[in-house]
Amino acid sequence: MIAYLQGKVADATPISAIIDVNGVGYFLTVPVTTAEKLPGIGQETKVWTVAVYREDSAALYGFASTDERDFFRLLMEKVSGIGPKTAISILSKLSVPMLRQTIANGDVGVLSKCPGIGKKTAERLIVELKDKVGMIGSATAGSSAPGNASNEAPVASSNIMDAVAALMALGYKADAADKSVRKAAGKLGDDASTEELIRAALS
Repeated sequence: MIAYLQGKVADATPISAIIDVNGVGYFLTVPVTTAEKLPGIGQETKVWTVAVYREDSAALYGFASTDERDFFRLLMEKVSGIGPKTAISILSKLSVPMLRQTIANGDVGVLSKCPGIGKKTAERLIVELKDKVGMIGSATAGSSAPGNASNEAPVASSNIMDAVAALMALGYKADAADKSVRKAAGKLGDDASTEELIRAALS
């Protein structure tokens, strides 16, 4: 089992990356939330991985943090009908803090807007994960290893969620607010206050 890859970014798109590890290129499918954090071509990075084997295929999925990786596993293992492609789509639409909050609040409307997730699947996802979303990441919430995708350090989840809530109060849709705050967090780092995140997201 490959737990992580550490090497140079050989190629990257919004949904995939090739990591060169000592001359061997590993192709990874990644969520947009991870692709946003990858450094430039030729730069060193560390990506956490999950290998998924099927009868006729094998695929490697990459994540910027152990938190994203663990949520990916949780979606596949605990929610019937959700495979790796759908799990990646969900993580591409909403960040882990936003997903936790949305599931905890039972917000079917937000989840059903994720690609591949209809109302029934969103309802099932909430039922099956509501008592589990507080468990994952309790020890590693938002954790990124040194040298991981970009120099971004994790911003406190409470600050992120407060900033997202503020943008939603201003009329932003949940996914748009989440994306704007993620970008702001990537620029400002782990010392950013809620107010700083809001200002950066609005700029």
